[in-house]
Amino acid sequence: MSGACVPSVPGIVGESRAMREMFALVRIAAASEIAVLIEGETGTGKELVARALAALGTRAGRPFIAINCGALPESMLDAELFGHRHGAFTGAIGDRRGLLEAAHGGTVFLDEITSMSPAFQARLLRVLESGEIRPVGSDRARSLDLRVVAASNLPLEHCVARGELRSDLYYRLNVFPIRLPPLRERREDIPLLALAFLDAARRTNRVTATAISTAALAQLASGDYPGNVRQLKNEITRAAVLAVGCARIGVEHLSCTPAGETPRRAPPIALAERRREAIAELEREMIREALERHGYNLSRAAAALRVSRFGLHKRMRRLGLNLGRALVAEVGPLSVVGTAS
Repeated sequence: MSGACVPSVPGIVGESRAMREMFALVRIAAASEIAVLIEGETGTGKELVARALAALGTRAGRPFIAINCGALPESMLDAELFGHRHGAFTGAIGDRRGLLEAAHGGTVFLDEITSMSPAFQARLLRVLESGEIRPVGSDRARSLDLRVVAASNLPLEHCVARGELRSDLYYRLNVFPIRLPPLRERREDIPLLALAFLDAARRTNRVTATAISTAALAQLASGDYPGNVRQLKNEITRAAVLAVGCARIGVEHLSCTPAGETPRRAPPIALAERRREAIAELEREMIREALERHGYNLSRAAAALRVSRFGLHKRMRRLGLNLGRALVAEVGPLSVVGTAS
């Protein structure tokens, strides 16, 4: 899927193939009223995608209510989601709208849906199917008009098999699934994300760094990130604060290896060699991405990378990248002239 024909999604950074494919699905889903199920590991940005769906769809500008189902005690779920009437229970000193009614006309985002008990899942399913809620202590139902987006950091098919999620609720929510790739599957986006997080840190903290060194970017790009984008954001924010008085974030400002392990002390020569190879691999990935994005046209790829065509040619040779496909893309395949014997 070409990056040139798939626009990005507001509020989400990424140019990798996996993200371009995800952006395309978000825009398709946003143009309809279909129920969407977002699956992705912790920290991949599920709420950002839900907000993008709301912002790009026909309900833009209407209420968006995010509900973390795992953060509400089971005893309070009914009152919090459906609302209550005055005197419905001890402490109910007045009528109160529930979160679902507050989202009326807009979008409700149900995060961590597997944390609800099976009994409450049944009550939620009835609300979604009937389009009506009954506040606690009321004998009258109220109509609801909602766009439903749900999310989980667990594979929901497995949750259904284990009895943690009702199958009928799963099929009610899983109409249009969107999978968010973990950061380890989109490493080429790490430099873009890191710079975006640095810009954000500069707006909210006393930060002097305006750039990140090539060596630091290479180290950041080499991690597995079990906490995904959220973990990278925390790392950049911390490094930016540590680098106060410096023009750029360096390796010395990073807390640890991106996988979360304390780095072992290595001999200086071996460490320098690993850093050189990490930097070289990052360069290779950036060049491959630029060539793919520009149809393997050397001149356009060089302009995107802000180097001369000769400079790009030289770098590709140094890094062991094949020039053949790029040269063919510029001059076309050579025709063979001759006669058959």
